Amino acid sequence: MWSSAKTGSNADSVSSARRDIHDRTLSKISVPLERLVYLASLRDYSSGRYYHDGLAMRFTEKIAAEALKQEHMDVFLELVHCSLKSLVEQLNRYLNSLREDRTEILRTWENLEPYRVIVPLGADRLAIHLFVSNIRFAVAILGAQQRVLPEHIGSASQPQ
Repeated sequence: MWSSAKTGSNADSVSSARRDIHDRTLSKISVPLERLVYLASLRDYSSGRYYHDGLAMRFTEKIAAEALKQEHMDVFLELVHCSLKSLVEQLNRYLNSLREDRTEILRTWENLEPYRVIVPLGADRLAIHLFVSNIRFAVAILGAQQRVLPEHIGSASQPQ
């Protein structure tokens, strides 16, 4: 049996699918950087196609993929336009949500730049450059803070 979302116009269906994924999932992810990572995880790295079982069942694979692609681009552009301070705060919150060693994650982000794979396909080259540069700065800032913080704690507890 086909749902009404599967029989409407393509643009209306994509809008409905976007509302669906936003209301059911994305609205529960408060940090835009985390939303970007989540949306990128729904994209096959080899083909570039997006897939989400629940969304594809409620709509179609094609509508679901287009909705996810548009959401991914919108979140990316939101991050491109945010301040460096906001990006540092978001990266800090994201790193705190992971269960891995923070120092190791920062080292990996500095060396392998895994944030490059969370950029949506078709993004403007200048936007990509700005995003990657800002993420590099955010990683460097958090890395510097992490290296300095233990020194300040150690020196603060020692008598002068």
